[in-house]
Amino acid sequence: MGRAAASTTEELIERAEHSCLKNYRPLPVVIDHGKGARLYGKDGKEYIDFVGGIAVSCLGYDHQPLIQAVQEQAAKVMHTSNIFWNEPAVTLAEKLTTNSFADRVFFANSGAEANEAMLKLARKYFHDRGEGRFEIIAMDRSFHGRTMATVTCTGQEKYRVGFEPLLPGVRHVPFGDLAALESAITERTAAVLLEPIQGEGGLRMPAPGYLAEVRQLCSKHGVLMLLDEVQSGVGRTGTLFAYEQEGFEPDAMSLAKGIGGGMPLAAMLTKEDIGACLTYGSHGSTYGGNPVACAAGNVVIDTVKEPAFLQRVQQAGARVLAGFDALAKKHRRVAREARGRGLWCGLELTVDGSNLAKEAIQRGLVLNCIGGRVIRAAPPLVITDEEIDKALEIIDGLLTDLARA
Repeated sequence: MGRAAASTTEELIERAEHSCLKNYRPLPVVIDHGKGARLYGKDGKEYIDFVGGIAVSCLGYDHQPLIQAVQEQAAKVMHTSNIFWNEPAVTLAEKLTTNSFADRVFFANSGAEANEAMLKLARKYFHDRGEGRFEIIAMDRSFHGRTMATVTCTGQEKYRVGFEPLLPGVRHVPFGDLAALESAITERTAAVLLEPIQGEGGLRMPAPGYLAEVRQLCSKHGVLMLLDEVQSGVGRTGTLFAYEQEGFEPDAMSLAKGIGGGMPLAAMLTKEDIGACLTYGSHGSTYGGNPVACAAGNVVIDTVKEPAFLQRVQQAGARVLAGFDALAKKHRRVAREARGRGLWCGLELTVDGSNLAKEAIQRGLVLNCIGGRVIRAAPPLVITDEEIDKALEIIDGLLTDLARA
């Protein structure tokens, strides 16, 4: 017989310590519910969420049309598999192709799966053409997921240690270095994989024009450009997709996180002639195109693609970035630089900030610090000015204490 539900935060955490793997270090909080951009612990404490479930909960925690869509679809059928079509998935695929460069969509459950699909697409595309292209060029300090293929492509050693030997045929070059990229391309290169902004790499921004130049290089050498928009997509940078701001189109793109508004959903988008290589039986996902997740995705896309909504994201993002910039100037001993786009901003530190998340949660703010060096803001896109200002006030206090330490 199962154990009775715990009635306190402490009991639940104790149960988790005895049953869950130790691969995470959760904060000592049990979330009970949310409202807008705020979360509430089981003990009733309120938190402003500056992390957004790691850029997932784009519409916040009580968006009624999103909740209603999930409830209504769950009451009809929660799963059908790829043996059948389902209306929410077909409708979402149409919305994604209508609002992007793509002609075809493959649905999955996570960003790693969407990136796996892109990598398989690239190899299969050149295999079917009879060309000996199989190598993938990825970027230093990138992050593409935790599967064997995506962790191989991830340009951070800490994610790869202990999992060797890794997938063969992957090379890394410095992000932003066009000459290094061109030098790495050979007759074996199938694709270049990169993020428009490196999220887990520390909110690293490419120089203006770099992404468009990568596109030109790929076209020049006949290789595919694979764009990982798992974090940057679905309104996060102030446009529906980040590539729209750079004046180019990739050959394939991965989406996840925000696309489901909290439901596990991902997608790989590509063009007709390239996607044609993934024929019957060549790739699949049992839960891909899940009707409940896609019902959520339809509400997310309908909401986020509206110009007024995206304009608000840009305004809110400018407020966060201006606040981070002011904090960088005020706390020059511990902070160096503010950067970002839309509601995806970073504040780089000059000292270790690994404990900031623990300190922030005590003051009512959900915060993370990438690698202990970059405070990252990726809140729900519905966050208010009042909540932004309160979050910045808390971070100000954290940096003051950090400078005194």
